[in-house]
Amino acid sequence: MPANLPLTDWTGRVAWLVGASTGIGRALAHALHRRGATVIVSARGAAALQAFADGHPGAQALPVDVTDPAAVQAAAAVLLARHGRLDFVLFGAAVYQPMRADRFDLDIALRHQRVNVEGALNLVAAVLPALRAQAAAGTPAHLALVASVAGYRALPLALAYGPTKAALIHLAQSLHLDLCGTGLGVSVVNPGFVRTPLTAGNDFRMPALLEPDEAAEAMLRGWARGEFEIHFPRRFTWLLKVLRWLPTGTYEQLVRRATGH
Repeated sequence: MPANLPLTDWTGRVAWLVGASTGIGRALAHALHRRGATVIVSARGAAALQAFADGHPGAQALPVDVTDPAAVQAAAAVLLARHGRLDFVLFGAAVYQPMRADRFDLDIALRHQRVNVEGALNLVAAVLPALRAQAAAGTPAHLALVASVAGYRALPLALAYGPTKAALIHLAQSLHLDLCGTGLGVSVVNPGFVRTPLTAGNDFRMPALLEPDEAAEAMLRGWARGEFEIHFPRRFTWLLKVLRWLPTGTYEQLVRRATGH
């Protein structure tokens, strides 16, 4: 039995993608628009959002800073007033700056927390009451959070980033536990390495590196199957899942050897 109602037909669905100016979010916005969804793209970069909307008839650009709870609440209210419902909401906003313990920077670490974790909480707070009411009235909805395999277990240079993604995985699990069977689906997306502006700063080999459009297609396949956790590429993510069960010393030795860190 699938964990969520499968999402196969996107025609006419109202999809709000937060964190869609570049990378995976933008690729997903393109894929959903191509499948007939009404796509609203949000991020801080107004110019990039408008460029997407201009190239995709019917799409809408709605700039928002996820670290501003009032702004997120206002954006959600605008969309609900305009469309009357939200069928699909995705949180994909993120910052990533490589960090190790010998160069710990509190400001950078807290910036990750504000965007990656508090941003997600701001969006959940803004949409959850409406999504629950919508589902209770018989119109299913879906909430998706983009985390990362960096949330599985510690990886090199992820001292600021990894803990925030672990928090998102737990948040999604808790939401799904509470909402399963209500008509409001919840999923977490755990990508491996994807070629985006976020990963451009990595100075190590990124195994099984995907392009953003490949990541978007993997996400769509996962939602079509009703999955809770959507992880890809599976030849890489299943390996990381197995490595989680290794003793700490063995795990760290293997990771250092594989990455050079």
